[in-house]
Amino acid sequence: MNDGSSALPDRITRAASHQNLIVLAALALVTVLGLWITLRTGDRLMLPLQAGSVAYAALLFIMWWSMMLAMMLPTAAPAIFTYGAMSRRFAAKGVSSASAAIFTLGYAAIWTGFSIAATALHLTLENFTPLTGMMAVTSSVFGGSLLVVAGFYQMSPLKNACLHKCQSPLMFFARNWRKGRLGAFRMGLSHGIYCLGCCWVLMGLLFYGGVMELRWIVGIALYVAVEKLIPTRRRVSKFTGLLLVGWGVWELGSVLR
Repeated sequence: MNDGSSALPDRITRAASHQNLIVLAALALVTVLGLWITLRTGDRLMLPLQAGSVAYAALLFIMWWSMMLAMMLPTAAPAIFTYGAMSRRFAAKGVSSASAAIFTLGYAAIWTGFSIAATALHLTLENFTPLTGMMAVTSSVFGGSLLVVAGFYQMSPLKNACLHKCQSPLMFFARNWRKGRLGAFRMGLSHGIYCLGCCWVLMGLLFYGGVMELRWIVGIALYVAVEKLIPTRRRVSKFTGLLLVGWGVWELGSVLR
């Protein structure tokens, strides 16, 4: 006699599959909307707004914030899926848990803080060096120095340590699991901090290539995803570091030529 218990694993599997599809759809929507808002906000910044005004700073923050969410949330998909799977297992055992949305909010909060810092830096740079129409610095000294710093950071132990945490979400949750909504939010914050430590200097390269340059935005986002996901990730970051250092030295050398 079938009491329906044998069908329970199938129902759980289907529910997990549906939740993963919802998460994927939500991430895709955030990415598309984020890029659209970024570009639209950038167009508004091209209007004759008074630099340093509250309206100008607010639009600049919206541009950075939407851009960071569009670039970074998709790369957090493995962690979000892993959290969802572990949360369902704990919930089935009667352990208090929260939805993946709470974990994602904690992760997004870190990049919101970064967006505030990037906005402040952006406003400061505008007072010291001219920017192009795509909001790239025109100073070869600043640009070359930024490339060199980014290259050395790519090869640093701190970068590797943060990257390892981002690459191993299952191990991260096994060591840092917390119950309830507050616990989910705090885990999102913690994972976001590791992700920030892994990627902040790459986001800084937008000042070199152009904060409003779509090719740089998409290129850096794709690189971050590759660095986190492919098996040869450590060699990729070291190779990129050497490339950036060489590029930066060439840029600095152009000042003397």
